[in-house]
Amino acid sequence: MNTNNNLYTIVYATIMVVVVAVILAFASSLLKERQQRNVEIERKEMILRSVQLGADQAARAKDKDSYIEAEYAKYIKDSSINEQGKDLTLYICTIENGERFYIIPLKGVGLWGPVWGYISLKGDFNTVYGATFDHKSETPGLGAEITTPAFYNQFENKKIFDNSGNYVSVLVVKGGADASNPHEVDAISGGTITSKAVEEMLFKNIKEYTTFFAAKLKEAEERAAEAALQMQQSDSTAVTPALQVNIQ
Repeated sequence: MNTNNNLYTIVYATIMVVVVAVILAFASSLLKERQQRNVEIERKEMILRSVQLGADQAARAKDKDSYIEAEYAKYIKDSSINEQGKDLTLYICTIENGERFYIIPLKGVGLWGPVWGYISLKGDFNTVYGATFDHKSETPGLGAEITTPAFYNQFENKKIFDNSGNYVSVLVVKGGADASNPHEVDAISGGTITSKAVEEMLFKNIKEYTTFFAAKLKEAEERAAEAALQMQQSDSTAVTPALQVNIQ
């Protein structure tokens, strides 16, 4: 065959494209299971980090993946709720002393691509216990700083409801947050757009759960009131016979 012929060039290019496509398809199929496992491990690691579990130990573990999976199985329960016909994922973390934390998955859009994360609330459904964030393509040294402890540790003990019970979420403030304000954290210097993306992500995602949280709080208050009433009645019953004896 004449290698200088146009037909030869077309046939050669076609064969090469087919061969490369087959190789890539085979490699993708071969690695798919491992890729999915890596994504799942990353998800579990972030969830654990949002409740301040496993981060340091996982880095030192001989088999990091197995350690993360064991810790996740030990502390985290995958759950869901239905709000206005929409199924919402809610992770529940129970630690050794029985205390529970409620973890909300977060998804948003940053400056250059998706941002995501997890935020955990204490049993009062108001106080932030921990948070962690990640991104696909934010600028290193600027927006990408949302992944650093210096940023996400600020969210600890912040409140999502004000004193009147109104939902306000957590604000990411450019120029410095008021340290006394339980609803504010500092924005990233030079990463204002990404910081605001995190703020918007928090507000929109957490808001979907507020009706559920309000119902849970009401149930807790009713149980507390009922327990207090039972205790009061018990004390009254215990005191009355003694008074009768003294009167006689």
